[in-house]
Amino acid sequence: MSGLRATRRQFIKSSVGTACSLLILPHAHASTRANEKLRIGIVGVANRGRANLDAVGGEDIVALCDVDERYLQEAGRVFKGAALYRDYREMISGESLDAVVVSTPDHTHGPASVMAMRHGLHCYCEKPLARTVYECRTMAGLAREKGLATQMGTQIHAGGNYRRVVELIRSGAIGRVREAHVWCGKSWSDGRFGPVKPPPAYLDWNLWQSARPERGYCDGLHPANWRRFWEYGTGTLGDMACHYVDLVFWALDLGRPVRVEAWGPEVHEVGTPRSLKVRWDFQTGRDTFTLWWYDGGQRPSILNDLRRSDGSALNWGDGQLFIADKGMLISDYGRHMLLPEEDFADFERPAPSIPDSIGHHAEWIKACKEGTATTCNFEYSGALAEAVLLGNVAYRAGSAVDWDGDNMRVRNSGRAQALIVPEFRAGFEV
Repeated sequence: MSGLRATRRQFIKSSVGTACSLLILPHAHASTRANEKLRIGIVGVANRGRANLDAVGGEDIVALCDVDERYLQEAGRVFKGAALYRDYREMISGESLDAVVVSTPDHTHGPASVMAMRHGLHCYCEKPLARTVYECRTMAGLAREKGLATQMGTQIHAGGNYRRVVELIRSGAIGRVREAHVWCGKSWSDGRFGPVKPPPAYLDWNLWQSARPERGYCDGLHPANWRRFWEYGTGTLGDMACHYVDLVFWALDLGRPVRVEAWGPEVHEVGTPRSLKVRWDFQTGRDTFTLWWYDGGQRPSILNDLRRSDGSALNWGDGQLFIADKGMLISDYGRHMLLPEEDFADFERPAPSIPDSIGHHAEWIKACKEGTATTCNFEYSGALAEAVLLGNVAYRAGSAVDWDGDNMRVRNSGRAQALIVPEFRAGFEV
């Protein structure tokens, strides 16, 4: 670990202030001709991983990797020609691949993706991009440096509704947006380590832990519930904000926040909170734009005052609310509405200007083959994920974070800074 700590210190000293603008959408190099199939390795083949596997299954699935033998064998029965691995490191170094798809718990996103990209492989990785800010920044930098096709798994970004909202906001339909509220009722919380026991025979517990410190196996982690633990997941905020906050980032062309503050129940060392409220401040020219997040059943109070044109309450589930000087826009995954309705009764919408997506996974496959751009490449999605993860940092540190994004440094809290760059278990470094 001493060598690892030196590496971390060197990184902090050198920083990443020379990184290119977050607004650049890099074009990837083409690894194969358009009429050839990609040779893809899959890291994580069940649940969300199985959905991603099926989405790219028309390509050449060369290898499958999962630490759970049950999942691995099931996927192997469908993709019969694929080699089977438990250790993604062996798969990446041992197979001739063009690309990888990473759909593991959050704590493995960074180590697996970084290794793949260092081998020159294109990468599709589930959200959030990684467990920590440092890993997100490293992944974005590698993708840019090597000209790789990348995509974060925020599949709703490919939908038509988000495109229409972005066009409306950018057209000035509701004027200058001064703040936005985003809310989600989901809650991943209260993870607690149980009694240590032998791991089940089908699970390689050592490899499941990946870069995190070794600890004994206990129930309540695998599968899915790892999201409730800081050691492996990022709670509700990490799980869902990359989907919902994505629309605000896209519409307003946001980058790195300058200040982040969070509120929730008393911080627990092990488990994520049942609910969070987060505030991000972004410097946009001479103005400060404020973005709010609520989860675990919390919602912005302004929703109680919103009415339809007939005076009835506006019943709305999870979503986003843009507040501007000429009106408001409320949205979710599949619909949106300009408010007050009566003010926009005769409003003429701008003509569609953002091309329809060919599909979130299809964008990435095309980029791997032809060098075209993707809409959620690691440059864009890395900035989005960083901002999201800083909400967890502010909450866990117990203080607002004054963020120097260029140098990846918390100006006002050593406790918060300690959460930016993690240590990695030997053999799984990022």
